[in-house]
Amino acid sequence: MANPRRLIPFIAGLGLFILMVLLPELPATVGPDGAVAPLTHEGKAALGLFLLAGIWWVFEVLPLGVTAIAIGVVQALWLIRDPRVAFTDFMDPSVWFIVGSLLIGITFARTGLTRRLAFSMLMRVPEKTAVIYLGTFVMTATLTLVMAHTAVAAAVFPLLLVIHNLYEPRGRSTRFGKGLFIGMAWTAGAGSIITLLGAARGAVALGFYRELTGREISFFELSWFMLPLGVVMVMLLWGYVWLVFRPERSDLPGLRDKAAEMYRKLGPVTARERGTMAIVAAVVLVLCLRSFIPALEPLDKSAVILCATLLFFITGILDLKDLESMPWNVVLLFGGAMSIGFCLWQTGAAEWLALGWLGQLKSAPWLLFVSGVALFVLLMTNFIMNVAAIAISLPVALVMAPHIGVEPEVVMFASLAAAGMPFLLLVGAAPNAIAYESKQFTTREFFLTGLAPSVVLLAMITLFVWKIWPWMGMPVLL
Repeated sequence: MANPRRLIPFIAGLGLFILMVLLPELPATVGPDGAVAPLTHEGKAALGLFLLAGIWWVFEVLPLGVTAIAIGVVQALWLIRDPRVAFTDFMDPSVWFIVGSLLIGITFARTGLTRRLAFSMLMRVPEKTAVIYLGTFVMTATLTLVMAHTAVAAAVFPLLLVIHNLYEPRGRSTRFGKGLFIGMAWTAGAGSIITLLGAARGAVALGFYRELTGREISFFELSWFMLPLGVVMVMLLWGYVWLVFRPERSDLPGLRDKAAEMYRKLGPVTARERGTMAIVAAVVLVLCLRSFIPALEPLDKSAVILCATLLFFITGILDLKDLESMPWNVVLLFGGAMSIGFCLWQTGAAEWLALGWLGQLKSAPWLLFVSGVALFVLLMTNFIMNVAAIAISLPVALVMAPHIGVEPEVVMFASLAAAGMPFLLLVGAAPNAIAYESKQFTTREFFLTGLAPSVVLLAMITLFVWKIWPWMGMPVLL
């Protein structure tokens, strides 16, 4: 192995898998209603594979996509599931929705729309540092409504470097720089929960929800319930960043002039930019109208968003080089996450875990149960990629919900909100790692300052589950 420091987690993951496979038969778990869930040999192997994948993903023993491939290979070689089933999950419609979302982000970046939107915003923002915080955070969150938050963070990052260089020309670390980049990472997560285009986890979660409950949650329905939570969290994060990382100076003279100069260099809006905006607007419109027009309801959302991909290439907005620039490592990660999640479910391992955990929570009030699920997901998503956290956690949570008398829908929304905002560790989300490249903060600073927002997030999820979502029409109790 090229990096000896990765040898220990490599062996640890492999060892835990072998240990789980060789363990003697474990006792079945029993739910409050008397339901019995035995752990089969395949179920033990699935749990071992989950531990292997989790450790390898956390410590990046191998590239994330390669670990995902290992998930399919192990299932096939150890006869955990039929190879056709295990590898077919890599091509699940939810994975194709992710491909379409990533290509929309690539198109925005290639055509210059991201830079145009950013510079246009900065030309209109007052030069007060508190307002610059707010403007950049709102811009970041807004862009995640139509782009993957990873693509947004990558596109906004150079702009933030320009802003900070205007603030501190010598490039030294400042409180303003810490707040600017950490806040960007956090608000990218907060904004990304609002639509399915913001991150892959939404499509993955809805895929599991449809598979396990037989019900579909529409593009519009997800945005309807997530919009107020996302907006509230962006505003709370802005206030928190302003308090903790209060800038050394209250003004940043010259920012609007610099933004205007950079905007002028972009020239007039091009045909490629207009075409991109028209195609994306049409796709978003169709996805929303599926909730209101019965004739459109049968249209698969993955097929709809992939129509945008086809049109980008048919019209010449994108070419082969753009397709080759697709982060296939990330796409494979999403496929592996789907495969391990369905593996846990179909082998009975998810039900075994759920009922075992349920035994500890059988007397818990329903609100405490949902908050406990959100806490579990939040902890998981800080240690592994949020897509993987959803893939591992949601099947278990959806199995538990009926036994507590809770609607699976509210559990799915609470889990999805928690998975979108890992505020503690860099491995929790790509925007966190992108922000770290600014060299403005240490991993310790990121962790410590993320503790309070994590508590606030859990409190807000609990409030929404308890009062706001039911008031908006979400079913909560069976």
